Amino acid sequence: MSLIFRRMRNILKESRLSWISPLCFVWPPAFEQLGIDSMAEDLVLDTAIRDWVLVPLSVVMVLIGVLRYFVSKLLRSSQTPDAKVVREGQLILRARNLRAAGGFIPVKSFRARKFYYTNEENGLLHVPKGQAQNPQAQMFSDPNMAMDMMKKNLSMIIPQSLTFAWVNFFFSGFVAAKLPFPLTPRFRSMLQNGIDLSTVDVSYVSGRSWYFLNLFGLRGLFSLILGEENAMDDTQRMMQMGGGFGVDPTKNLGAEKDGIDIIQHEWTLPKIEQRAEMVLRKLVK
Repeated sequence: MSLIFRRMRNILKESRLSWISPLCFVWPPAFEQLGIDSMAEDLVLDTAIRDWVLVPLSVVMVLIGVLRYFVSKLLRSSQTPDAKVVREGQLILRARNLRAAGGFIPVKSFRARKFYYTNEENGLLHVPKGQAQNPQAQMFSDPNMAMDMMKKNLSMIIPQSLTFAWVNFFFSGFVAAKLPFPLTPRFRSMLQNGIDLSTVDVSYVSGRSWYFLNLFGLRGLFSLILGEENAMDDTQRMMQMGGGFGVDPTKNLGAEKDGIDIIQHEWTLPKIEQRAEMVLRKLVK
């Protein structure tokens, strides 16, 4: 085996060509003209890599993201919102407004609202221990919720699997781009996935790593194309998949109840009548 590698090295020396990456050959005297001492410091990338790897991969990732958004929108079933869920959401918003702007109302009014929300007998935010809901049991009891979650996961997993297989088959092993700023060696595993060369500078990005960078970093572009409310990158989709069993609404009610119990009233408008009278007198004069 060592004889084979020696023979290949001799052939490269005789032909005066240095292989760096697929579709990328560098003439050794060019290093001296550029003031580069070794191949590990800089690479000369072929423009064909930009035209046939970098640009097509970026365009395909954007088109797949837009197509996946419209497919998931078509698969989404129209459901009437539950009155109890809507009522609890509005109740949480009112409790947050009380905590945020409680200093603008008199202390008597604040205490009355605080008692209305947090008393242990019939307070709106108080949930007895026996009435706590299990979100997992609620999901499995509602077939529509389980079907919607399965459609959402399939609309994400299937395009990602097919796209990764396509990228791994056609673009694996290519040095696709170079970042305009230096990086530490800790980023090598993230930016040079598929390239087993420790001598290549960390700022170079492989084709497979460029796929992952586009996969998790296109939220800004999708916000321009689809709108800010519809833009969601794959990181947030994965977080939703991880927490797909739902959220217990009783925990939100309990958290708001604890927040109102802790807060103390601080009057934000001390002597507001005297201050308003002084301002009016100045305006009249």
